[in-house]
Amino acid sequence: MRGADPYISGHGDLRYAVEHYDLFLTYGLPSNKLDGTAVITARALEPLTQVVLDLRLKPLKVTVAGRRVTRHKHLVGKLTITLAEQVAAGEEFTVTVKFSGNPKPIAKRGQDSAGWEELEDGVIVASQPHGAPSWFPCNDRPSDKATYELTLVTAADYHVEFSGEPVSVRRRGANRIWTFAQTEPISPYLATVQIGRYTVIEQKAVVPLRVVGPANVRRNGFSASFGKQPEMIKLFVDRFGPYPFSGYTAVITDDDLEIPLESASLSTFGRNFASGEWESVRLVAHEMAHQWFGNAVTVAEWKDIWLHEGFACYAEWLWSEESGHQTAAHWANHHHGILAGQSQKAPLSDPGAALMFEDWVYKRGALTLHALRTEVGDEAFFGVLRSWVAANRGGSVTTEQFVAHCSQELGRDLSAWFTPWLDEKPLPPLP
Repeated sequence: MRGADPYISGHGDLRYAVEHYDLFLTYGLPSNKLDGTAVITARALEPLTQVVLDLRLKPLKVTVAGRRVTRHKHLVGKLTITLAEQVAAGEEFTVTVKFSGNPKPIAKRGQDSAGWEELEDGVIVASQPHGAPSWFPCNDRPSDKATYELTLVTAADYHVEFSGEPVSVRRRGANRIWTFAQTEPISPYLATVQIGRYTVIEQKAVVPLRVVGPANVRRNGFSASFGKQPEMIKLFVDRFGPYPFSGYTAVITDDDLEIPLESASLSTFGRNFASGEWESVRLVAHEMAHQWFGNAVTVAEWKDIWLHEGFACYAEWLWSEESGHQTAAHWANHHHGILAGQSQKAPLSDPGAALMFEDWVYKRGALTLHALRTEVGDEAFFGVLRSWVAANRGGSVTTEQFVAHCSQELGRDLSAWFTPWLDEKPLPPLP
């Protein structure tokens, strides 16, 4: 099966949309055994005689409420369910999948492995862009956004986090049962589970903030990086508009990690990022900014990834400016000078699957935004960012929509202005 997005072959189905996932999981450490039941509520976008889900673990039992399942097969990460009766276009249906196995990251040609991964003592789930099927059955495309409920049972001496608000935690013998809810619609890759021997630090801010990590996580450069999160989120609320989720959690693993990663209402870092070095501080700001750009407003297709990464990169420069480090103009000139000496292989608006997470995508995206800010002025620029989030919160977007939004908000056709930045390889000069 070709899949829903040309950048990620074999993932996702455009024939239906999921509205809600109810996930019931039991996880064993150190056996890395995951047993689960997923109840998936979806709506057909065209007449269906088959429902295809992405899943790498073994399906044990499959039912579709109100319809007889003639058969189901599981092959190369695809669970194909054949129905005895057709589901009409627009009709809601519910699929229940009982599954089990030893989850592991999914390897994909041209991409880093992604998904459920064991730590030295715990679990990290980093699913961008194709790792969600490593731990639950889903319609794995970024444009299919749904709400979530999660119940997870694991050993009582471990702390659990999910990309949603905690609802309850209760002891049952040697285990604890953790329940979470995410009421904002999110893409499957933005759902995460984090398990470790963690403590919780509450931070006073304009929205509920928590840092979850090892007991000694406050050592080293914590105050200069994660300790600045209240000021960061205050700045971003001012620049980007109301925070789009109920709260924000930064999970710091006891392991060092090569890179941090955002998920809905939660970002994950290795303890090596609890540092006062700018390279760490900027990434704390970067992942937080993704809550607006990437998690609340999400690309419909991966080719438009600059709408995530360029915006989060520019947020780093805004925090640098606000915190008295270097101005956004300084960073723009610095990175423009670097990119100007390089040959770009593809346009920003369609970099290709192999290049979608290359540094030049981040930096050229941020440069595009800085050029726009210089062109229209601060008041108009930040007004556009706020209205962009407000108009598309919980939805899926394209580059064409962003250009059209800017043109409408600023009262002039900006298509020709954006073309050199987005659709041509040569780097335009900074204004």
